[in-house]
Amino acid sequence: MAAARDADVEPGDPEGRAAARPLLTDLYQATMALGYWRAGRAREAAEFELFFRRCPFGGAFALAAGLRDCVRFLRAFRLRDADVQFLASVLPADTDPAFFAHLRALDCSGVTVRALPEGSLAFPGVPLLQVSGPLLVVQLLETPLLCLVSYASLVATNAARLRLIAGPEKRLLEMGLRRAQGPDGGLTASTYSYMGGFDSSSNVLAGQLRGVPVAGTLAHSFVTSFLGTEVPPDPMLAPAAGEGSRVDLPARVEVWLERVCAHLGLGVQEPHRGERAAFVAYALAFPQAFQGLLDSYSVRRSGLPNFLAVALALGELGYHAVGVRLDSGDLLQQALEIRGVFRTTAALFQVPWLESVRIAVSNNIDEEELARLVQEGSEVDVIGIGTSVVTCPRQPFLGCVYKLVSVGGQPRMKLTEDSEKQTLPGSKAAFRLLGSDGSLLLDLLQLAEEPAPQAGQELKVWPRGSQEPHTVSPAHVEPLLQLWLQHGQLCQPLPTLAESRAYAQQSLSCLSPAHSWLENPTLCQVALSEKLQALVDSLSAGGPP
Repeated sequence: MAAARDADVEPGDPEGRAAARPLLTDLYQATMALGYWRAGRAREAAEFELFFRRCPFGGAFALAAGLRDCVRFLRAFRLRDADVQFLASVLPADTDPAFFAHLRALDCSGVTVRALPEGSLAFPGVPLLQVSGPLLVVQLLETPLLCLVSYASLVATNAARLRLIAGPEKRLLEMGLRRAQGPDGGLTASTYSYMGGFDSSSNVLAGQLRGVPVAGTLAHSFVTSFLGTEVPPDPMLAPAAGEGSRVDLPARVEVWLERVCAHLGLGVQEPHRGERAAFVAYALAFPQAFQGLLDSYSVRRSGLPNFLAVALALGELGYHAVGVRLDSGDLLQQALEIRGVFRTTAALFQVPWLESVRIAVSNNIDEEELARLVQEGSEVDVIGIGTSVVTCPRQPFLGCVYKLVSVGGQPRMKLTEDSEKQTLPGSKAAFRLLGSDGSLLLDLLQLAEEPAPQAGQELKVWPRGSQEPHTVSPAHVEPLLQLWLQHGQLCQPLPTLAESRAYAQQSLSCLSPAHSWLENPTLCQVALSEKLQALVDSLSAGGPP
């Protein structure tokens, strides 16, 4: 077994706090636990699978996420005295005290987990997690694991869709903490939007605990707080190279403002003094990273000339402004106009760096507006998205389920009038079958005891929902489910968040254009082996396993 990093500790989290606690669960998990214990079945071997039934957002894929949080939760799983005392207060008063003694001794030392690596493409019915161990324990894990996986995978998928729209060049900033469903939802969204393809987050805690790159500048309140009568306590700024005399920055800004206004044809109308004072204050604090928020008053008549005056004054000292942001109006058209002003100003004053100053935009950007902002000819460089990524308004849930597939080595299957809710019985393996060009043919589910499919071998498979078998000859075969925990012990190093992000982008690149369409895509096939299909048919007909 490979040596593994401690999965319970995140950067900046020396105490190794778990992502969830055992009582983050539904009461019926505890009542079933009591029922298992009373029936003498607490330690029976059982296996559950966690999966979803339909791809979210009307798409053809999801990204698997949340595994690291699940592993941290499982390795830290213990019921404290206070937890057991609370359960005793909500369970029947005549419950045998020996049951609570059993709960106090519980941990996940008997639990084994196989799962898709974080960032994997996932399709309906293919397990995101397979969890096996003592029946009572793995039943108690249902709700927490669903909570840890479902929202993480939903946000990662949502972020991946936005990245597919934006393309590889545009920078995406997640800035939805203030709109998220509580602090835990905000942290999860910032973490897994990064995994799904965003470049950074405004969430500082996600940077501290999860290593997400953080970014942020200033808001309108900073700009509007200045009247223009404020006097900086120290208006002097040294050159970027560190050599030469310090310069009175506000004074140089006023000199440049006159030249800029003449260039822009603004006549005698003075840009807002308070806005200019705010930009100067920000530049004195961040001369190496000066950015301007241009639309507090008027972009053309105030924000842009004030920004240029400060940027050009900084440029005299060897500092280069890094960006501007727009938060209202027609973002695409304004960005085009601003880039034009940057180019002509750069040529006029011989400051070529000004041409490439980044233009960032924000303002309730959704998939449709994002597609408009990244169209050919767009001058937008950075796009900040908040509400649309963290709340997933097109579909606020993934609908993952956690279903029993085996007890005591015998397959179990849920039979129901709703065929979509029927489960696939037995302990299973999963494989991705690929064509010679690396294209995705289908995902194959088979019983664990079956030999793995081989490249070049013709296989008879049963696509889900089909009444007839198909034949397929894969050029490549990839096993999907990896062993992460065995009897509570970590079996391999968990990838870092950055590694999972890179893997997600690699996974998305394997989708064909038809599969990656965001509207009416071609669905990826999931098929059953002949032996698994025969087991399903037998149990559906009421026959023996």
